[in-house]
Amino acid sequence: MLDINLFRHDLPAVAAGLAKRGITLDTAAFEALERERKDIQTRTQDLQSRRNTLSKEIGVAKGKGADAAPLLAEVAGLGDTLKTLEAELDRVQAKLRDFLLGLPNLTHASTPVGRSSDDNVEVRRWGAPRAFDFPAKDHSDLGEGLGLLDFETAAKLSGARFSFLRGGLARLHRALAQFMLDVQTREHGYVECWTPYIVNAETLVGTTQLPKFEADMFSVRKGGQEGESEPLYLISTSEITLTNSVRGEILDAKALPIRLTAHTPCFRSEAGSYGKDTRGMIRQHQFDKVEMVQITHPDRSYEALEEMTRHAETILQRLDLPYRVVSLCTGDIGFGSTKTYDLEVWLPAQRAYREISSCSNCEAFQARRLQARFRGAQGKPELVHTLNGSGLAVGRTLVAVMENYQRADGGIDVPEALAPYMGGIDVLGRKP
Repeated sequence: MLDINLFRHDLPAVAAGLAKRGITLDTAAFEALERERKDIQTRTQDLQSRRNTLSKEIGVAKGKGADAAPLLAEVAGLGDTLKTLEAELDRVQAKLRDFLLGLPNLTHASTPVGRSSDDNVEVRRWGAPRAFDFPAKDHSDLGEGLGLLDFETAAKLSGARFSFLRGGLARLHRALAQFMLDVQTREHGYVECWTPYIVNAETLVGTTQLPKFEADMFSVRKGGQEGESEPLYLISTSEITLTNSVRGEILDAKALPIRLTAHTPCFRSEAGSYGKDTRGMIRQHQFDKVEMVQITHPDRSYEALEEMTRHAETILQRLDLPYRVVSLCTGDIGFGSTKTYDLEVWLPAQRAYREISSCSNCEAFQARRLQARFRGAQGKPELVHTLNGSGLAVGRTLVAVMENYQRADGGIDVPEALAPYMGGIDVLGRKP
């Protein structure tokens, strides 16, 4: 959530910043709410001043033995009016909060200005795409050809956009997650966490999934009770639970940065994505991800963003998967982010780079909703900065390994980095 003082002190600058994202700020609506808020507060202050004056007059009247009943009656009436004004102020403040909750973050000056993904800027590339001496197969054809990837059974169980893995492919999926966790915890200093997969609405407001993106979430109710007043939601990423772990906290500055990681399933309704990546495992309702979260001092967050991006890149480099890093433009960047790097891995069958990780700095945008703070040098609580990144999306990494390590006979070589996790299996092939 943006700082309301930015709107009060320089509304045109906020409007210009949001315009870079292609959003037209309703300045008239904000100004109308502000006028109403100021009017209520002015009337409240005037009435409070009158009540203080009357209180003094009542004391004087009683001291002289005069009748103070009219003054007492006026004070009582003022009390009722003040209660009404307090309720009106709460209503206006709630409208202002709703107004702010619907607006995205302002982007950093270094974020490229653009309208769509076509305007994203490539930062660097690593590795060269492999030249096959046979026609490269899609991961779906490879998995189904080996009898290890079963979309038909998944559809029978759950419908479209689900996968059912068997045997060596299921083990390779597990190996990838374990490998990612080991690198992030042993080498990069992240603390491994195991978190709930179901959260309440307040948690999702904190990390910006609600109220703006409720259609992207799967909601559930306890025990299937129709009368349940508050729905719960399946997490779409463990960024939600990891970042919310500091909600309402005032942290010791010496504890920063906090680095957290978790391997969890992620559930996304993929609202608005119909017709996109309907084949295969690229866009699923359920997938696994190893997430990285950092809670940092504001002065260090952009250094942390570069660091986190390198942490994600390490996984791709160890797996020897060609990739590129792109800086997302203002028209393609996420709702809560000020600056984002996407890692895009090379998929031979598509002959294209596809997103496998996003690393974002949200500055204080989430922390303001969360009231996640640290005690600064002067002893005053200040908002932390929050960052998140995929380290990596396990399913998409599996897709990349399958396609980049495929063999002419339809088998799949196991990357050397995963050998310790595969129990001696070095090739996935069809059993005779």
